[in-house]
Amino acid sequence: MLTLEKFEEASEVVKQVTQETKLVYSDFYSAQTGNKVYLKPENMQFTGAYKLRGAYYKLSTLTKEEREKGLITASAGNHAQGVAYAAKCYGVKAVIVMPTTTPLIKVNRTKSYGAEVVLYGDVYDEACEHAYELAKEHGYTFIHPFDDPVVATGQGTIAMEIFKELPLVDYILVPIGGGGLATGVSTLAKLLNPKIQVIGVEPAGANCLQESLKAGKVVTLPKVSTIADGTAVKTPGSKIFPYLVKNLDNIITVEDEELVVAFLDMVENHKMVVENSGLLTVAALKHLDVKGRKIVSILSGGNMDVITMSSVVQQGLILRDRIFTVSVLLPDKPGELSRVADVIAKQNGNVIKLEHNQFISINRSAAVELRITLEAFGSEHKAQIIKALEDENYKPRLVRTNI
Repeated sequence: MLTLEKFEEASEVVKQVTQETKLVYSDFYSAQTGNKVYLKPENMQFTGAYKLRGAYYKLSTLTKEEREKGLITASAGNHAQGVAYAAKCYGVKAVIVMPTTTPLIKVNRTKSYGAEVVLYGDVYDEACEHAYELAKEHGYTFIHPFDDPVVATGQGTIAMEIFKELPLVDYILVPIGGGGLATGVSTLAKLLNPKIQVIGVEPAGANCLQESLKAGKVVTLPKVSTIADGTAVKTPGSKIFPYLVKNLDNIITVEDEELVVAFLDMVENHKMVVENSGLLTVAALKHLDVKGRKIVSILSGGNMDVITMSSVVQQGLILRDRIFTVSVLLPDKPGELSRVADVIAKQNGNVIKLEHNQFISINRSAAVELRITLEAFGSEHKAQIIKALEDENYKPRLVRTNI
């Protein structure tokens, strides 16, 4: 099962298909947290995520007959690409069942590796049930995305690389969906250094492992709701659950809003695109009550479609007070708009949208509404602009921003 010898074997096997993802020291997160923070950028893998490790190692352990039956799996995207690419390397058929909510970029990339894609269900668990049905009907070999100790061994090769670069690492933060990555990383980490702290990070809206650990057994959430689609799992793996109980030191949960802000920080400070599930571990840094430690945050993937990316950036700017909207009431007469614009310009505010509503009052000469969407440098600058408007007796009112 998950032994040091198997991890060493897997480390050699996965080198055939993985990129070298050396640790990146983060000045930004180190300064924010008072720790020495390193990023393990698995978003830089050829398939855009760590999942290729487990998929390729699993295929290497199958018999020729098992591979030639054809492979099938269920995945929200990253495991799909891992299996599809591994199957292409071995020259065998792969069928991938993906939730209908899977980002288009993940669907198209999976197809680009030669796999047949079937879209089914709203979440991973529904897709998985359908994949099992197809496997039984057609005789395919099922490759589970996380509840397989062999797959988990392949994922655990990340920990081997971390220790080679940073032998005295104190904490490893690992994202959790079903628990395969956390199983491999935590098990190997504890084999190499029993004193290390391995912390799992889940979306608050899909905390299936946290609830299972509380219950002392695998439980299924009634529903999941999170923008971290790669970790939107209702039930953690039952085969790997004992490893997680034994080797994980704690679970941190992260709200979706924290992921939005983390995306903006990652793009601006590290020039890297990391998907929401991959950002769980950097969003969790501020939840760790430690100082002066060596911490590695695993960035599990970077497969995010452009539309989602655009939405996340906009929401991040709003949450950081770098875009906001105010409503002011003006007399409906010439020159009033110019006066407001002049007040904002003197405070170096940048107007990006104006909405003029003449029907806010039955007496247009008394008042019309002007909604101004502005770009600011942050919370302080926003407050400065609002105060300047108040000083001119405009009585600005903050309203919801719609870009």
